[in-house]
Amino acid sequence: MTQHDQQVTDGSPAHERRPIRQLLAASVGNAVEWYDWYAYTFLATYIADQVFPKGSGNSLVPLLSTFAVFAVGFFMRPVGGLLMGAVADRRGRRVALTITILLMGGSSLLVGLTPTYASAGVLAPVVLVTARLLQGLSVGGEFAASTTFLVESAGPGRRGLFSSFQYVSTTAGQLAASGVAAVLVATLSEGQMDGWGWRLPFLLGAVLSLVGFWIRQGAYETHRAPAAEGQRPGLFDALRRHPRQSLLICGITAGGTIAYYTWTSYLPTYAELNTDISKGQALLAGTLSLAFFALLQPVGGALSDRVGRRPLLLFFGIGFAVLSVPLLKSLSGSFGSLLLVQCAGMVLLTGFTSISAAVNAEVFPARVRAAGIGFPYSLTVALFGGTAPYVGTLFKEIGSPGLFPVYVAVLCLVSSVVYLRLPETAHKELDR
Repeated sequence: MTQHDQQVTDGSPAHERRPIRQLLAASVGNAVEWYDWYAYTFLATYIADQVFPKGSGNSLVPLLSTFAVFAVGFFMRPVGGLLMGAVADRRGRRVALTITILLMGGSSLLVGLTPTYASAGVLAPVVLVTARLLQGLSVGGEFAASTTFLVESAGPGRRGLFSSFQYVSTTAGQLAASGVAAVLVATLSEGQMDGWGWRLPFLLGAVLSLVGFWIRQGAYETHRAPAAEGQRPGLFDALRRHPRQSLLICGITAGGTIAYYTWTSYLPTYAELNTDISKGQALLAGTLSLAFFALLQPVGGALSDRVGRRPLLLFFGIGFAVLSVPLLKSLSGSFGSLLLVQCAGMVLLTGFTSISAAVNAEVFPARVRAAGIGFPYSLTVALFGGTAPYVGTLFKEIGSPGLFPVYVAVLCLVSSVVYLRLPETAHKELDR
């Protein structure tokens, strides 16, 4: 008897008998993936100093180059979402999750071993770009596979709750990356951080990826992939047969991704560039607000199982459309101001993050669910989320930092229109 076929007496599949095991397999691996991904963001200024040549008298040029590489990694995410999503639909979710965690471990090791520009010249940024491309491929595939895996593992009336663990684990990884960076900044000298300290989180990430790989070996498969090759979905079946759903994923995601990456990743750097807050205080505020954010996710997910997905999405979208500008303009350069702004944004953001996995999974049928989610979601994230640090820094460079909050508000308003027209799916049975 295969894992697919194991049933209890009430007919529920094996993965629904072991929800904690399934949550752990998805969450631990996902946390490791995102730890590796976000370590780059939190250490961007140190990487800029070591891997890129200095601009002629302009200290923002290396930082802009580093965030450009950050964006390059995002543009590999749609490829990863499509390819690994197709693997998840054709071969099973667990196979795809195994591949993504190994890819992330290898790319994290490569970042940690990247030579400096002083020692290797142009080879240094080439190695870094290669590592970020591999990380983008891995993260894009991770979201496609883990989203479907989590939601399909949920029992009746619990998809929102299970969905919330997508961002619980993502935030745990981000929190770990932020915490490690904050500890290193606090304990090492500036010279030590520039010389070798910034490499340590990436080397640690490579080791943690092996732990995630081991844990995922005990997961139960949630999708019975077709046995015959001719019955398996093609690479572009989701796009070709479900174009409306693909566009819907883009509209749902646009506002959520710009708000998410602004508040959870870029805001410490934004505060450094536009106020006189110190780097250490900015990282500490980010770490504390992320812990608060993680605690909110199950609350939002469970609430959506009772009241529906659409009310939470509208709470997020309209809230950010109205409050993005005043919140970001209220940053005064103090630690308390930054922490308050970040936590206020986290409350609003929970309306999107806690249920995005469930909303996305409920849009597509099981046959093409992973690829159907993976490509349009990752493409939208690449266009709006991955470019957020670069756009924000560029607005500062051209002397118009006040345009960035407006940019965030407009995208959230566009997504709010989509949420208004979105059919409610919380209480519908999930296609398996």
